Amino acid sequence: MNSILEKTITFVKKTLAGAEAGHDWFHIERVYKNALHINNTEKGDELIVALAALLHDIADPKFNNGDEEIGPRMAGDFLTDLALEPEQIQHVQQIIRNLSYKASLGTVTFQSKELDIVQDADRLDAIGAIGIARAFTYGGYKNRVLYDPEIAPNLNMSKEEYKNSTTPTLNHFYEKLLKLKDLMKTNTGKEIAAQRHDFMLVYLDHFYKEWEGKI
Repeated sequence: MNSILEKTITFVKKTLAGAEAGHDWFHIERVYKNALHINNTEKGDELIVALAALLHDIADPKFNNGDEEIGPRMAGDFLTDLALEPEQIQHVQQIIRNLSYKASLGTVTFQSKELDIVQDADRLDAIGAIGIARAFTYGGYKNRVLYDPEIAPNLNMSKEEYKNSTTPTLNHFYEKLLKLKDLMKTNTGKEIAAQRHDFMLVYLDHFYKEWEGKI
């Protein structure tokens, strides 16, 4: 297994060289560590969890013209070259297809313990201190305003609305980030998410006070 993971890490680092800072190798590494930590308790298939965590953002659709199959396809080709069993490859591909928050806004027909573990690990990296940093990094990458009091968050977006949204970065907290705590599937994920959620609430309180010149 170690040889497979070493080759996968090398492949991911090379593929994501120069990626946007919120979706780069360091994001993958954090999700990978989160997933292994959660799996210590949840006891999923460790190889599937590790590979899915490492490969989940190998070709994020939002950086590839919305193509939702390019990631699973690249992961499948790579794992085929490593001579993994077809069932293992398909499992990893299904996790990648169904992992994102955007995917959860549509129809999800695949479930597994390993998906729950990697999904929680990925969502943890979207909240808390690092989640805040990633939100504003991506907002800057897309040249979005920080906050506009005139533009209210859309709390019930469809999958297509979410994909095409260009709203201020602060709206993203209400449209996604603050919802993630209650969407966690594993007990470990829920415990960590609660702490990171609370940190975001403190941050938002400070943000609004600073915006109004009150502190």
